[in-house]
Amino acid sequence: MSIVIRKMRASDSQIWAEMRFKLWDSLSVEEHLGDIGRMLGDRKRTSYLALRPDNAPLGFAEICIREYANGCTAQPVPFLEGIWIDPKHRRQGVGRTLVEKMTADLIEQGFHEICSDAGIRNRRSHRAHQNWGFAETQRVIFFRKILR
Repeated sequence: MSIVIRKMRASDSQIWAEMRFKLWDSLSVEEHLGDIGRMLGDRKRTSYLALRPDNAPLGFAEICIREYANGCTAQPVPFLEGIWIDPKHRRQGVGRTLVEKMTADLIEQGFHEICSDAGIRNRRSHRAHQNWGFAETQRVIFFRKILR
């Protein structure tokens, strides 16, 4: 399958929000549109769109430059905040192509590593990350305390 990868544009906002909703359904499409509006103006955030040659969307990935990320040695560090591929097109190289494009861009910007995470029980995501060249660095359980 031929795959085109490019950075997201404001004109992609609706389809981007719909794909984000499929990955993170705790927010509505409208709330994702608000997030996207803020992200488009943020130099620390970059998002990529995977398309077929006929411009049908296949998936997306988002990177944020964080000051710190568990398991990384450099600061600041690019962090893969999310990646989603249409289920009909998974295991066909779309994710790998997205990660390769992001990697090339990050190397060009002078970065030496990228970090990501996945839920501790999300074995499908663990396998995908390993297939994309990521290595597990540590397992963490996060805690919180409500302050009232």
